[in-house]
Amino acid sequence: MKKLLKSFFLMLLLATVSNQLQAQKFGHLNSGNLLIQIPATKIADEKLKILQDSLVTIGEAHAKAAQEEYAAFVREYQNGNIPPVQAQKRQAEFERKEEELAQLEDEIAATLANKRKELLGPILDQLEKAVNEVGKEGSYTMIFDTSVFNTILFAQESQDVEPLVRAKMGLN
Repeated sequence: MKKLLKSFFLMLLLATVSNQLQAQKFGHLNSGNLLIQIPATKIADEKLKILQDSLVTIGEAHAKAAQEEYAAFVREYQNGNIPPVQAQKRQAEFERKEEELAQLEDEIAATLANKRKELLGPILDQLEKAVNEVGKEGSYTMIFDTSVFNTILFAQESQDVEPLVRAKMGLN
């Protein structure tokens, strides 16, 4: 009798595990491909390009001015027009200007990152919302993003949810 009960429970356990494994449904999409199809992404990229170009122009102007000033200093020093004590003071000024240029570069990068987050954040939120809705409606256990290199090595095309997400976002 005990053997019969053990066998019954073992078969019940195997059937339950088997059903759970079969019930899992996985999907995938390439969020990078999807993002470039969204018109708002193109607009955001154009705005970021304009901002980046203007900030780079400002940074390059500061760098060029510093380079020209340093080159003039080197010429004067080599010609013997600047005493060593004054040369040391000017050298310290140039080191400070170099630090200011590095700080300006960091500020430019931070400004661009903040603007990128501001412009692309709502688009990414919309994409996340659409993926979540498709996941819930399609009873997917997981949806993977294949835009990250070497994360997904194989995926069946029948489980590609990109068309569903694109439709959810109103894209053709």
